[in-house]
Amino acid sequence: MPNIAPSDVTVFKQRLQQLIATPSISCTSAEYDMSNKSVVELLAQWFEDLGFKIEILPVEGFAGKYNLLATRGTGPGGLVLSGHTDTVPCDPNRWQQDPFQLTEKEQRFYGLGTTDMKGFFPVVLAALEGLDLNKLQQPVMILATADEESSMCGARALAALGRPKARCAVIGEPTELKPIRMHKGIMMESVRVQGLAGHSSNPALGHNALDTMTQVLNELILFRSELQSRYQHAGFDINVPTLNLGCIHGGDNPNRICGACELHFDLRALPGMSNHDLHAEIEKRLQAIGDKNHTPISLTPLFPGIASFEEQADSALVKAAERLSGYQAESVAFATEAPFLQDLGMETIVMGPGTIDCAHQPNEYLAHDQIQPGINIVRGLIEQFCF
Repeated sequence: MPNIAPSDVTVFKQRLQQLIATPSISCTSAEYDMSNKSVVELLAQWFEDLGFKIEILPVEGFAGKYNLLATRGTGPGGLVLSGHTDTVPCDPNRWQQDPFQLTEKEQRFYGLGTTDMKGFFPVVLAALEGLDLNKLQQPVMILATADEESSMCGARALAALGRPKARCAVIGEPTELKPIRMHKGIMMESVRVQGLAGHSSNPALGHNALDTMTQVLNELILFRSELQSRYQHAGFDINVPTLNLGCIHGGDNPNRICGACELHFDLRALPGMSNHDLHAEIEKRLQAIGDKNHTPISLTPLFPGIASFEEQADSALVKAAERLSGYQAESVAFATEAPFLQDLGMETIVMGPGTIDCAHQPNEYLAHDQIQPGINIVRGLIEQFCF
């Protein structure tokens, strides 16, 4: 790792190794889901050693899940540096090395969470250790959240508390250190059509849910076309909202009238579009189909959804990130915790070391050449907004 003193390299590796060796998988399946408490306690100790005030906040309604808020300095402004403590599940058999043991080779650190996104925390610690924190004029806050990879319950709980409060927030998701100022939202929905089963030899013996679901599918495809004709955003590679018909299940036999059918789909909205309004519009359209066919149709969110996000191109934080990184701010296709922090009144961007291309994949890694530039960028942001 060029430009890092040997002693600092050792400390960085030790910290990253400890984080990787502390599993904190979050998953909608209870079979794989874990507590993140050990990771939070590890981070709390490191930041407490740097003079930060530590708050470990249990996430109400989610046993074993915790957020960490570490604060040093006071004032009405300041900077939040935010990351999530959890990882996705993994299959160790698909890895070339132990996913829970940091492995260094090919100028990379390999391990589950190295890039998404435990590696961000050692970068932040190294940036802080190069500063005289006694001279802070505004607070620097470290936020470590629970379950970003599944429910986002950590970010939702903080939003409900109205915390943290600062002028700016940076979420250190892997963006190859390019500032990201916007992303699409996401909603995942279930449509269930309730029919009546019966012998297929006489259609009058039942009510075929698949017949009605065909009309639902046609209506959703029509709605998608209408949305894409009404909404475009030049800042995205795919510049329209998308609606994907993901999976469908119904019936049990060719000679039996389908008694029930369920469809799952996702909709990714552009900034300026409301998930709540989209759900209401779809529900209204499906209700009309149900009424016409005398068939109950329900529309149910599969998870609470994530709002779209856009930070103003001329905000002080965007301009500072562009100056420090050398990249113009852009957009990404994946969703993050950014809307929750922005809704608290902070200028917000997403920017961190590593590449999303290897996130959620076997042999996940953090390239060495992302580390020192990441430290420099984080240090520069702290200097601008906290000193």
